[in-house]
Amino acid sequence: MQTLTLGPAGTYSHRAASAVADPESIEFSESVSAIVEAVADGDADRGVVPVENSIEGSVTEALDAFAEYEVAVLREVVTPIRHALLARDDSFGTVASHAQALAQCRSYLEDHYPDADLEAVASTARGVERAREEPSVAAIGHPANADDVLTALAEDIQDRTSNATRFLVVGPIEERSDAGGKTSIIVYPNRDYPGLLLELLEPFAEQDINLTRVESRPSGERLGDYVFHVDVAAGLYEDRTAAALETVEEIAREGWVRRLGSYDTETVVD
Repeated sequence: MQTLTLGPAGTYSHRAASAVADPESIEFSESVSAIVEAVADGDADRGVVPVENSIEGSVTEALDAFAEYEVAVLREVVTPIRHALLARDDSFGTVASHAQALAQCRSYLEDHYPDADLEAVASTARGVERAREEPSVAAIGHPANADDVLTALAEDIQDRTSNATRFLVVGPIEERSDAGGKTSIIVYPNRDYPGLLLELLEPFAEQDINLTRVESRPSGERLGDYVFHVDVAAGLYEDRTAAALETVEEIAREGWVRRLGSYDTETVVD
């Protein structure tokens, strides 16, 4: 079963995918939206994409892809993020990594390398590749990327030890499950009036369902028009979830409600 995730090899996405899929089945893309599109089109069996970091927040590319392409969320993987500074030696002038990793290590870099140029690249692994190729470049990535070329000059350099990233495993829409402790939905009301968001969220409170995430993203249709991404601590199989969604679908009758599916969470520590 082919599993597509962010590459090249050695990214945190690769580590998350390796925890839930046969390592031999993993292939790489450098675009989250391309991963979701490939699964939706049947060109990949599974996709593993980052959706949220505990420090930097949501990965908006993933949210927008879920609104554009129809896929099912099958599983959630949470992995603690351990960043190391990787370089040939300490004579580098540039630190290259994914923008999220650079932001997650902002305080460390400002304190220890205030004059270094920060360069955002497609992934942490791409930064590691650059550091291997260019002596003047250091990278931020998992300490396991250290080898006979790169040394881990410092480990656990993330600003907070609680740093963790949430990944979702996605599959074809026909594999959507109603079973699981969490559910993700997307709501596009296609209308706007005072109290609309309150009306959309109240049904969950009335059914004693905890909201674990609520986020708005521009619909792309017109300025001020939004799509709402909602995660709840309840499964689609539950009567209370069905009752809440029935009300939400009535409120959003001029737009649409997409049920991405119910799933369980696994925490992977390495």
